[in-house]
Amino acid sequence: MVKHFGLEPEKDVKFASGGLTEGRLARLQQGLIDATVVPVPLDLQARKLGLNVLARAYEIFTYPEGGLITTTKKIREKPDEVKRVIRAGIRASRYIRTNRDGTIQFLMEWQRTDKEIATGTYEYLSKATNENGSLSENGFRLIIEEIKELAKVSRDVALSDVADLSILREAQKELGIKGN
Repeated sequence: MVKHFGLEPEKDVKFASGGLTEGRLARLQQGLIDATVVPVPLDLQARKLGLNVLARAYEIFTYPEGGLITTTKKIREKPDEVKRVIRAGIRASRYIRTNRDGTIQFLMEWQRTDKEIATGTYEYLSKATNENGSLSENGFRLIIEEIKELAKVSRDVALSDVADLSILREAQKELGIKGN
């Protein structure tokens, strides 16, 4: 995000480990830090505290924050189990995108939060999920390039070097989905 706004991470911004989100928000309120990163829905709570949300990553670029990972051994030994989990994830994403009220109610109960925070979380989830379970290749490329930089790797790294999407493709086919 820093690069997106034309800043150089090591030159223009000083990063510091910040601990728990609540502590970072308190330091921000006290003027001890200028900005911090918080996950959804804490950006909404920050706004309630009188703080400003400068940007939301999901509105700027696609970056896979989370996903389903497993070992090669698990894929080899229990591919049907892995596929069932993938199909369940796709169905959950479809539910989120098509059942706003039901998802908000679920979030209120699961997160033990109010409707405003649950609605804000829903707005994020509805944009952050897709209906076919596919990864954004651009988002995945961002992660690969970031890790290459940190690890000081100069060679090209293909998506296929770090991800096996074969079972995803099978699950999509069984659900009648064309993957991208």
